[in-house]
Amino acid sequence: MDKKLVITGMGLITPIGNTVEEYWENLIAGETGVDLIGSIDTTDLPVKFAAEVRDFDPKAYMPRKLSTEMDRFMQMGYAAAGQALEAAGGVQDAYRTGIIMGTALNGITTITETERKYGEAKVKKVGPRFLAKCIGNIGASQIAIANGIKGPSMTLNTACASGGDAISLCVMHLQAGLADTMIAVGAEAPVTAVLIQSLVSAQALSTRNDDPKGASRPFDADRDGFVIGEGAGALVIETEEHALARGAHIYAVLAGCGNNTDAYHTVTPKPDGEGEILCMRQALEMAGIEPSQIGYVNAHGTATIKGDVTEDLSTRTVFGTDSKVKIGSTKGATGHMMGAGGITEIITCIKALETGILPPTRNLEHLDPECQMQYVSAAEKVSGMEYAMSNAFGFGGQNSSVIVGKY
Repeated sequence: MDKKLVITGMGLITPIGNTVEEYWENLIAGETGVDLIGSIDTTDLPVKFAAEVRDFDPKAYMPRKLSTEMDRFMQMGYAAAGQALEAAGGVQDAYRTGIIMGTALNGITTITETERKYGEAKVKKVGPRFLAKCIGNIGASQIAIANGIKGPSMTLNTACASGGDAISLCVMHLQAGLADTMIAVGAEAPVTAVLIQSLVSAQALSTRNDDPKGASRPFDADRDGFVIGEGAGALVIETEEHALARGAHIYAVLAGCGNNTDAYHTVTPKPDGEGEILCMRQALEMAGIEPSQIGYVNAHGTATIKGDVTEDLSTRTVFGTDSKVKIGSTKGATGHMMGAGGITEIITCIKALETGILPPTRNLEHLDPECQMQYVSAAEKVSGMEYAMSNAFGFGGQNSSVIVGKY
C-alpha cells in the first residue's frame, strides 16, 4: 500500500454480545448465541433455530421514531457504527469521511413481513416508509445523517463477502486520496421464514432441531450445514498520518486485502479452491508479507459439507501442509452472519492479536479427515503473533480476504 492504514474504532452487535468486550469475553468462554428462534413463528418451519441478537433494544441507540423507520439490519448497523465512531473520537472532517455498507439481503425482514401483512389484510395498503426501510443504501444513509458524514457513501452486496468487501472498498478510497477516514459497516437481519425454507430446500442449513447449540459445527466430521446468524459490525479506518495527527488510539494495522470471483457456480465453491487461493495470495501480496507471518486465520468455515473441505484445501495450498498457522471459525458461536461476518470476524482477529488468545471453534469435536490444517478447537494462548487473516467466501463465488497486523 502507498499509505499505511490503521483501525481506530470498532463496534459490534452480535448474538453473543452487543459490545466488543462482551462479544470477546463470551467468544473466548465458548458461549453460543444459537438457540430456538424467538422472533418469528416456526410452527411450519423445518428448521426452528438460529443465532439471533436477543437483547438488542434499538431505542437504546437511537430515537424511538427513527427506529421505526429502519429495518432491523439498519438498526443494528447504526448501533455498531455509533460504537465504532465513539471509540474513534467521532467524525473529524465531514467531507473527508466516507462510509461503505456491506449487506447480503438488505431489508428482507421488512419485505417479507410487509408482504405477509398485505396478503392477510382486508384493506390493501402499504405505508410510505416501506421503500426506505428495505433498500440497502438507506442503512448507510441513516448513519451519515446522524453523524454528519458527507464524503463517499456506498452500499455493496456481494453475499457473504459483503463485509470484507466493504473493508476493501474503504481501502481503495483511502489509497486513492478520496477520504482520510472511512467507516466500514456490515449488517444482516436474515431470520425470515422464506429464507429458511429456501435454504432448507437447498440442503444448506443444519437441521439439528433437537440440539441447536451443537448445530453449527465448522470443519467437524458430523457437520450438516450452516446456522443463520444476524448482527452487525463496524470499523473506523484511516490513514496513519491522519490518525497520528489527531492523537487517535490505534487498534491495529489494516495490512492488506484481496477480492475476486470464482466464475464457476452461483452457490458452490470451485472444488480446487482456485479463487480462494488467489484471493488470499492477493491479500498477502498487498500486505507485503509471507504466508509464514500469518499466525491465525479466521476461516469462512460455515459448516457446509463441500465448503469446509474446499476451504481447507485452499488454506493448505497457500500456507503449506506443514504450516504452523492456526485456523478457526467463530460461526459455531455466532452462526453465519452473512454480510456482517466479514467485519465481526476481522474484529475477532484484532482482539486475537491484542490478547494473544485464539478463540475456540465451537463444536469442533471430531475433525473431518479431509481437513488437514491445524484447527483451534479450544481457546489457545499464543505468543509473538504479528498478523491475522479473515476470509469470507460467498455465494456467486465472491471471495474476500483481509489481513490485519499489530501496530
